[in-house]
Amino acid sequence: MDYTAMIKKYIQDEIDTLKKLDISALNNALNLLEETLQKEGNIYIFGNGGSSATASHFQNDFNKGISEYTDKKFRFNCLNDNVATVMAIANDIGFEEVFRFQLKNKLKENDIIVAISGSGNSPNVINAVEYAKEQGVKIIGLTGFSGGKLKELSDISLHAPVSSMQITEDIHMIFDHLMMSIFYKTMCGKEHLK
Repeated sequence: MDYTAMIKKYIQDEIDTLKKLDISALNNALNLLEETLQKEGNIYIFGNGGSSATASHFQNDFNKGISEYTDKKFRFNCLNDNVATVMAIANDIGFEEVFRFQLKNKLKENDIIVAISGSGNSPNVINAVEYAKEQGVKIIGLTGFSGGKLKELSDISLHAPVSSMQITEDIHMIFDHLMMSIFYKTMCGKEHLK
């Protein structure tokens, strides 16, 4: 079978989505992340499914990739990465609480949340974001499709305006690598990662 036309369409959809991104929102996210670094605040990041892998990847890129070359270190905390804790909360309390429970009585004044949900409507993500907002914590929300409730709740919305979960998740990883590469240049004085 010749998949050429489908390959070209996927690539074109990706390009079209990239052209629609809100550059000012990305700039605002970079500034909030840098401000949080300077104030030594924690950055709690989380999502479901592929978004949980994206959250873990963000943590790695900032906590090791950038922080290897800086005096102050990013304090990303991926709430997906402790499987035992996540499973215990899901089993004993409920899956909708796996993120909120981990944030309760931990959030401090200079902390922020990076919440990832392709639909923008994942109940466990929304529960955690609503709790964080009640504590006065700023939210960076990564979404796709219409953006859902997360887009509305976010102080900074990094939205992929496309009705495709695959392209949405691709764009979310571009957000990570774009911000990482900019900080790698501005904070670490390096042109590219090795």
